[in-house]
Amino acid sequence: MTRFLVVLTDVRPLDGLWRNERTSPERRRQVVGASSREAADRIAGAFMALGMVRAGRQRVKVIAVGRRPRTPDHLN
Repeated sequence: MTRFLVVLTDVRPLDGLWRNERTSPERRRQVVGASSREAADRIAGAFMALGMVRAGRQRVKVIAVGRRPRTPDHLN
């Protein structure tokens, strides 16, 4: 079963040419779990209405957790 995380993070300045979430992730402000994509989208929509998100100082991410990677073995 795929669960979803809705993450509210601070936007950090660009370090060099790229942002790499694995080596230097953005600071998390709020993390909320959801059992369906529809619920995650509703929560993300509420977060997107916040002033800091609208001003570009924070961002909202919806992350699927528990999903298997799509490879040719999984397509059969």
